[in-house]
Amino acid sequence: MNPTDFVAALRGCAPYVHAHNGSVFVVAFGGEVAARPDFEKLIFDLALLHSLGVKLVLVHGARPQIDQQLALRGIKTQTVGGLRITDRNALECVKSAAGALRMDIEAKLSTGLASTPMGGARLRIASGNWITARPFGVRDGVDFQHTGEVRRVDVDSLRAVLAQDRIALLSNTGYSPTGEIFNLRYEDVATATAQALGADKLVFLVSSDPDGWKLADDTGDAGQLPLAEAEKLLDARHLKDQDRGYLRAAIAAGRNGVKRVHLVGAEQDGAILRELYTRDGVGLMLYADADYEATRQATIEDVGGVLSLIKPLEEAGILVPRSREQLELEIGNFTVIVRDGTAIACCALFPFPQNQMGELACVAVHPDYQRAGRAAALLKRVEADAKRRKLKRLFSLTTHTPHWFIEHGFEQGKIKDLPVQKQRLYNYQRNSLVLIKDL
Repeated sequence: MNPTDFVAALRGCAPYVHAHNGSVFVVAFGGEVAARPDFEKLIFDLALLHSLGVKLVLVHGARPQIDQQLALRGIKTQTVGGLRITDRNALECVKSAAGALRMDIEAKLSTGLASTPMGGARLRIASGNWITARPFGVRDGVDFQHTGEVRRVDVDSLRAVLAQDRIALLSNTGYSPTGEIFNLRYEDVATATAQALGADKLVFLVSSDPDGWKLADDTGDAGQLPLAEAEKLLDARHLKDQDRGYLRAAIAAGRNGVKRVHLVGAEQDGAILRELYTRDGVGLMLYADADYEATRQATIEDVGGVLSLIKPLEEAGILVPRSREQLELEIGNFTVIVRDGTAIACCALFPFPQNQMGELACVAVHPDYQRAGRAAALLKRVEADAKRRKLKRLFSLTTHTPHWFIEHGFEQGKIKDLPVQKQRLYNYQRNSLVLIKDL
């Protein structure tokens, strides 16, 4: 990376460094991710998250490690409805696999060699009996024995660990008040923990690529999916059972108060950093908060964002230049689409009530978000606003994009069709086309 690109990248992630500092993230990954030869790189990235001020709770599974232990001991188990029936012999394999993996993860997080990204990290790890479990019981005549489900999360103890600037490490096991040990789905542990803590984010690192699930292709944004849309896609036929399990866990977390749930493929190097510290990320994000991408009236705080959208169009001669002072005076006429705090599209409605007309102006969409229907969404909102103001027609002056307006119901008009005030200001050198739409 050349110095210019490095500085640009660092500046680009700065808003997310500030936003995530002090936030609680629950990061969950299965045993298949921990078994990858490049698992150490993920550990380095998690250490970096911690050094950037994120309060981390890690939850790991151990299915392939349990399978390996079962095979070594010649033990066969049954799976019913996606759950392993854990008898007493299988439980010994669960304890062995989960315990060994937990120690391996702790060892990797304890790395401090100067030649690695962990140099100087000095991470402190804590684990404990924070998950109270109960037996899954007998379902449809099947006794699941030592397979359990989460009953309660010791939130106070977890928060105390995080307050001490430690990383909390949980596994796929839980304990009952009577001293029993239960084999749990790590996805359920992660979901219950995120809900109980009121975590800012729940992140599942998965062995497949969520982008390949093709769940959000019809939303106009392949990387982000509203919770309501995700619920509709839960029964998609092309989803693998394991991926459906991740999606089901993500939806459950969203329904119970976790605003952002990220599904990130573990194969791509640095995927978790790109997902969390860039605007669009590389995974699939389910969001329950309506304000992640919102269309609203602009405020004075949006002046800088609107200027950044319209300046390239002004320089290209597509829009008439506006000074910052003029924009500050007119900002109340603007509508913006804001995505994760950044203005990505805007337009303005200037009313001429005496003529029952309104001017649609300054339609601009950030290049990264074009061809996804956002300009049309702005037009729809402006039309509704114009009707509320009892305006009967919209007009726009354009030199470069007449076809877009025509495709959205505008017809070519004449200068004399404009309000008198606008006729007086018409720039004959620009020779803009007049386009009018009846409401």
